[in-house]
Amino acid sequence: MRKATAAAALAVLFTLSSAPAHAATIPSERVTIDVVTVNGSGCKQGTAEVIVAPDNTSFWVIYSDYLAQAGKGAGATEFRKNCQLNLQINIPQGFTYGIAEATYAGFGHLERGAIGHQSVNYYFQGQSATTTWKHSFNGPFDDNWSITHRTEFSEIIWAPCGEKRNLNVNSALRVDKGTSDANTNSFMTMDYQRGEVRTLHHFSWKRC
Repeated sequence: MRKATAAAALAVLFTLSSAPAHAATIPSERVTIDVVTVNGSGCKQGTAEVIVAPDNTSFWVIYSDYLAQAGKGAGATEFRKNCQLNLQINIPQGFTYGIAEATYAGFGHLERGAIGHQSVNYYFQGQSATTTWKHSFNGPFDDNWSITHRTEFSEIIWAPCGEKRNLNVNSALRVDKGTSDANTNSFMTMDYQRGEVRTLHHFSWKRC
């Protein structure tokens, strides 16, 4: 049984969107995001949506069909799901941005001996992928999960000033059945009860 409602989980994520670093440099003009492409087994067409926070501090990705599973009843390829988003982030002139922090959340049920993995990386069009953030969960586990990846300000990768470079966001879930009972099923999701989890990405802003 899931330990928290979707509403409660989303309330926590919305609270986390406040108090960004370097608030004095946040542009006042509205930032918008266009989803250029969506690829991957974890975000089939129509199952991922992007929303920008009204104060331009962050954006959410809403997934509604992101589940990896292994064990009894799971298909041969269902142990790993991924999502590749290509985002055109429309920002005012004179500013640039990077991703300072991201929170991913969902629900997991892992039998004893099973392991779940979550990973994500970001890079701008024309650049190589940055460091991949990874986290593992060991069974037995049966609860909501939440992971926050943070980047020091000095290590943030910035969009090139004056150039339109789309942002690629690549995430993945994987479940290894390991030594768990073959008659059991283990899974991890990025969707809560009734559908949606908002994955929160914090912008860091600076002037060009």
